[in-house]
Amino acid sequence: MRSWKWVGMVGLVWAAQLAGVSAWAQQPERVPPQIIKLPLLIDGKQFEVVTHLYKPEGPGPFPLVIFSHGRAPSRVDRARLEYPVLVGHANYWLRKGVAVIAAVRPGYGETGGADREDSGTRWSGKVCTGDPDFARVASHAGQTVVALHQWALQQPWVRRDRVLLEGQSVGGMTTVSVAALNLPGVVGAVNFAGGSGGNPEASPTKSCGPENLRKTYGELGRLVKVPNLWLYAENDQFWGDEAPRGWHEAFRAGGSDTQFVQTGPVPGHDGHSLLTYGGKMWSVPLDAFVRKVGLTAP
Repeated sequence: MRSWKWVGMVGLVWAAQLAGVSAWAQQPERVPPQIIKLPLLIDGKQFEVVTHLYKPEGPGPFPLVIFSHGRAPSRVDRARLEYPVLVGHANYWLRKGVAVIAAVRPGYGETGGADREDSGTRWSGKVCTGDPDFARVASHAGQTVVALHQWALQQPWVRRDRVLLEGQSVGGMTTVSVAALNLPGVVGAVNFAGGSGGNPEASPTKSCGPENLRKTYGELGRLVKVPNLWLYAENDQFWGDEAPRGWHEAFRAGGSDTQFVQTGPVPGHDGHSLLTYGGKMWSVPLDAFVRKVGLTAP
């Protein structure tokens, strides 16, 4: 496998992916988010969840994407999370007449609170010493998505029969997990580089406990009934190119209607940032998937 240098190291990669690059919101061709705080009941507790909302012009109702953000390796970067969905990607959906909501989950950014998504991944240099529980992470993160979904279905501007789940990295894994709940109105799920347990600085392309995640995905594959699309790049420094294929094989064995797309390397960048820098690679399969599930059908 071809080796790739970091561009600004992992901290800058996540600053671009998860902070959303604030300057993007200032560009006139991109519509910035409406930022609201939603009182959501999550795991029996009330949280004021910072949520970014994008709506097309008009009263609607509009198809809806519920987007789940990733998880930066650094606690400092997690606390700095500002944009839970890239402004440019949200505008990709707006151009299709689709609304987007993305919550800053508890434990991140201005929503704050305790970290609820620690998988138990532990590293000693390049060696993984933990026994991560990825099902627990996906379940805890998914509780926010479920609460957001419940809120969305109460809004008059939302098409209750046209909801798509989408997420990146830990958010992608979370999206697959929530899809397994087969929530009302959900027509499909999109997983960008979904996973957990990566350590790209000390152990590039080799994550912690990939077999644990294979088992988790295998269990989810028996439960997910809606069509789903998985998108990964060959030069993903968090997981490498082989593990995601194995995860998807285990998932597909459960009988889910699923498609796996592994693009070529993202030029000049860690492939984990496929969503950010690889638009020309993922837009064609994603456009086709949107047509398949009828997200924008009248």
